[in-house]
Amino acid sequence: MSIIPSFPLSVSGSRFRVRYQILGDEKTARARAEDICIEQTIEYPADLVPEGGIREHVFGRIETFESTGPDRYETVISYADEISGYEFPQLINVIFGNISMKPALRLMALDLSDDLLSHFKGPRFGVAGLRELIGEPQRPLLFTAIKPIGLSAEQLADMSYKLALGGLDIIKDDHGIANQPFAPFKERVPRIVEAVAEANAKTGFNTLYAPNVTGPFETMLERIYFAKEAGVTGLMLLPGYCGLDFVRRVAEDDSINLPLITHPAFMGTFTLSPDFGVDHFVLHGQLMRLAGADISVMPNYIGRFSYSRDDCLRITDGCAVPMGQLKSIFPGPGGGISPESFADMVTVYGKDVAYLVSGNLHRESPDLTQNAARFREIIETI
Repeated sequence: MSIIPSFPLSVSGSRFRVRYQILGDEKTARARAEDICIEQTIEYPADLVPEGGIREHVFGRIETFESTGPDRYETVISYADEISGYEFPQLINVIFGNISMKPALRLMALDLSDDLLSHFKGPRFGVAGLRELIGEPQRPLLFTAIKPIGLSAEQLADMSYKLALGGLDIIKDDHGIANQPFAPFKERVPRIVEAVAEANAKTGFNTLYAPNVTGPFETMLERIYFAKEAGVTGLMLLPGYCGLDFVRRVAEDDSINLPLITHPAFMGTFTLSPDFGVDHFVLHGQLMRLAGADISVMPNYIGRFSYSRDDCLRITDGCAVPMGQLKSIFPGPGGGISPESFADMVTVYGKDVAYLVSGNLHRESPDLTQNAARFREIIETI
């Protein structure tokens, strides 16, 4: 007997939809789809819920269920907008909370209602805004990560100066460069800001500099405002450590007002199995846009990581698929990119892409300025 009274529930009727892949024979897969409807909403015995508002509106609803191959199904489940609380953490909790700990389930795509999307500002700049800042209206962008760990702040600034002279669009800290004693954050950032500005004054380019501001939670806003005051022209955050909603908080802050680069460190295991986790389309594309990233760094299909060409195509789609008023963003493929691969990659990413080049930029010759200029020249001919 239920201890929950039956009562009406006031809801708008607007619902968002989530597509999942489910493994198993048809009976097993159907049962798993039905379980998602309860596990991701009430997490309470469904048979104890009487007819009425909760059952009618709060339960997830199976909208479609179809076979996509042997023992492989896809289902679309809808949820009332209201159960998201119109907040990013709870939205993710509904989409893939408890079921992320269950086997044979993979989050494939989000279809959020316009009402729900209206509560998210998304990327502040996006593709068009970032192009305007840099002054490059059409070609692919080219950026790099300064490294390795162990160089001094002075050495990293010198490297940044030489790379900016060569015409790279963006210079960012490597994701492993934080606040080490070799190059402390508050020493490194002003030095690099000054070096890049000096190079820009000589070239007429508008190379941006984005330091890695990820750190212990209580330090991050302090670092961001310090970097802003020092004159940085971008920021990089690692949402696998600081959280997607912290990225959103920074992106929406008018007092910060800087382009954001997100890096996927620690998040790779979300995507690597084709049988469970989060699809590349959602993780690197849709979720990063909801969080407010302007560039979503991702492993490239050519290089040292294991993402396939199809994985990268799906990321590109996720960065640009219509999502209400949210701007499209740049995929930022990296990990072993060389000039020889640019022509092939443009067939996958198109021109709204930011190529993250690093090791091969240094391998080319000891002259970093010449190397950067050559990479830029190649990009401009694509």
